[in-house]
Amino acid sequence: MTDVVLKLSARDLLHADLASCEWAGSEHHLTEVAKQLKRAQIGEVDYLAVCASVNIPVAKGGIDYQVKEGAGTLWQLAVHPALQSCGIGTFLIRAAESRIKNRGLRRAELSVEENNPRARALYERLGYAAYDRQPDSWDEQAPDGSLRRYETMCVLMRKELA
Repeated sequence: MTDVVLKLSARDLLHADLASCEWAGSEHHLTEVAKQLKRAQIGEVDYLAVCASVNIPVAKGGIDYQVKEGAGTLWQLAVHPALQSCGIGTFLIRAAESRIKNRGLRRAELSVEENNPRARALYERLGYAAYDRQPDSWDEQAPDGSLRRYETMCVLMRKELA
């Protein structure tokens, strides 16, 4: 068996990338991402794309600088399902942490659904520690195209950045 090595790079997610990000969520989700790209233009958030050599996103995620004073809050992290467990999520989080440090901030925070132990294990491996839990909710698109409110309980995690 031959290992496949992906050459990855991180850059700003562009509006033109959204058409190739259907794997990341519904049409409603991508419409919400487009709104976040407008916030990126004014510096409230960074929204990253991790790309392989063909410059098509294989992972994406945001950093919101408006949620917590002195911290960047990671959210909407996603890796193409066919490429999960290949180190791309780690690459994405490290790129996000670099962006946070470049803004002069020394703390990264995120929340993870309690029913997502795989993601939580990744965050813990990368040095994030749980400090609280809280309910969260958002609109999600049902298969018939209608919107419904999704409610969940999340673990809040943080990491001090060196």
